[in-house]
Amino acid sequence: MRTHRRTRRRSVRVEYLLPDEAESAGRARRLTWQFLARPDRRTAGLDAEHIGDATLVVSELVTNATRHGGTCRLRLHVSDTRVTVEVYDDSPGRPHVRPLTTWGESGRGLAMVRCLAQRFDIDPVSGGGNRVRAVLAL
Repeated sequence: MRTHRRTRRRSVRVEYLLPDEAESAGRARRLTWQFLARPDRRTAGLDAEHIGDATLVVSELVTNATRHGGTCRLRLHVSDTRVTVEVYDDSPGRPHVRPLTTWGESGRGLAMVRCLAQRFDIDPVSGGGNRVRAVLAL
C-alpha cells in the first residue's frame, strides 16, 4: 500500500477597513509593506520586487476606491504561489480601464494594475459597490 504525502501550503490573509481620506492610500501602502515584509512571508517566495508590485497595486486600487467610493476594505491574501489584493468600495459606478492618451494626467492606475497582475477582475458586490481583485504570481 502506498501512502501519499500531503504538502502543506501556507496561506495567510488580513483585512483592513480604510476611511474616506486622501491619506488612506499611504496608510494602505504602509500596512501592505509591513504585512508582506514579515520574515515568515519571505520564505514563501516573496522578495522586494514582489512586495513593491503588490504595494503599487494596493496604492492604485485604494486611491480609486476612496476617490470614487468613499470608505473601502483592503484584503490581502498570501500563499506559496501568489499574492491576492482585493479592494471593496461602496461606489454605485463600476471602475473601468480607460484608454491611455499621450496627454492624460490620470487614468493610468488600473492599466498598470492590469499589467502587473496575472489575473484582474472587477465584480459588483451584492448590496452595492464593487470588488476589484488583482492576483500577482510569485
